Parts: sequence; C-alpha cells; structure tokens
Amino acid sequence: MNITIGQKVPDFTLPASTGEEIRLSQYLGKKVLLYFYPKNMTPACTQEACDFRDAHDTLAASGAVVLGISSDNLASHGKFITKHQLPFPLLSDEEHKVSELFGVWQLKKLYGKEFMGIVRSTFLIDEEGILRAEWRKVRVKGHVEAALEQIVK
Repeated sequence: MNITIGQKVPDFTLPASTGEEIRLSQYLGKKVLLYFYPKNMTPACTQEACDFRDAHDTLAASGAVVLGISSDNLASHGKFITKHQLPFPLLSDEEHKVSELFGVWQLKKLYGKEFMGIVRSTFLIDEEGILRAEWRKVRVKGHVEAALEQIVK
C-alpha cells in the first residue's frame, strides 16, 4: 500500500537519534518534511542532509520540522549527526516497515548488482497529518529549495 497525496498518513513510531521513540502524531499542528535516504556518510546522502541542515532555520520559521529516515542503526545516525552537526532527528527504520508504507523500499541496481534499498524520496505532511506533496527518486541538487517553495506556499 502506498500513501497518496490527499490521504491521511498512518501514524508510525520509530527509534530516533535523540534516544527516544518518535511518533508521527506528535507533530500534529506542524508541517513535517519526511525525507528517506539510502545510507549515512555516503556523498549524496551527506549533501542532502547538509542542505536540509542549512535550510533548517528557514524551514522551522515556516512551521515545518524535518525528519530523516534510513535503515541505518542509531549508532550510525549518531555519528552522522555529530560529524555534520544536523539539527534534526534521524529515525532508524531497520526493518523498513515505514519505508515500505511510503513505497520507497524497492529493488535497486548498482554496478550490475540488484538489492533492496531505500529510493531517495521526500514527503510533505500538513498540520492535520495529510500528505500534501511528494518527491520520488530525488536528485539532491536543488531538492531542498523545491521542498521549501512548497512549504511556504
């Protein structure tokens, strides 16, 4: 089942880099920019995280919170946050249940090998928990700016 624009996003809970469990429903009343990325410390994922970091104050001023999700464990998330001074939590979806819910856990190909993994994607959820925009198979360059434009509409 994939969530579609205009649909209420089912509540979910995942362990977070903050040491707590984060529920999507705790952000009702705020916009949530939920971004899925393949792996901590890789070049494109690092660039994307740093772009979200650099836009964090503007996003927060627009009433939005950023949550990053990958299948990396919490220890890896902690190192990634520390190294790049990320001001938002990263959620660990090691069993890829939330990634599957959003349809981003897919068969990928790299250097002739096939494997399952997260396809870089971002979702904008409004204050009532409704999916308002989605960006699938994201190219990092210019992505955060496009998301910001959608948020301040």
